[in-house]
Amino acid sequence: MPTYCTALVDAVHNDEELRLNLDLLEERRERAAIHEAKAKLKMTMYYNTRVRGVTFRPGDFVYRRNDASHVVDGGKLGPKWEGPYEVTEALRDGAYRLRSMDGTVLPRTWNIANLKKCYL
Repeated sequence: MPTYCTALVDAVHNDEELRLNLDLLEERRERAAIHEAKAKLKMTMYYNTRVRGVTFRPGDFVYRRNDASHVVDGGKLGPKWEGPYEVTEALRDGAYRLRSMDGTVLPRTWNIANLKKCYL
């Protein structure tokens, strides 16, 4: 017993419609890519208006995250930050060289994600 949908199918017309859909597929992909790019741009602009850029200059005092340096193992109640340290050199991409208060230079560079401004 044929159904209403199977009774109305025209094989020639159906093949033409499928070819047309394949021809329009690239255009739909381009539209989706444009829409995705607009959405990403909107999210980037939203984020950039609210983010506050932090940079340090030589001579600034900073705290260093204890998790990154593994100097003091205080457990759950231990100190989260250690320092203060003085920024001696600002390298590129948020990397800094630090010096402790007694004048010894720390042996490696530190990323801005592991530093916090110290207000003395």
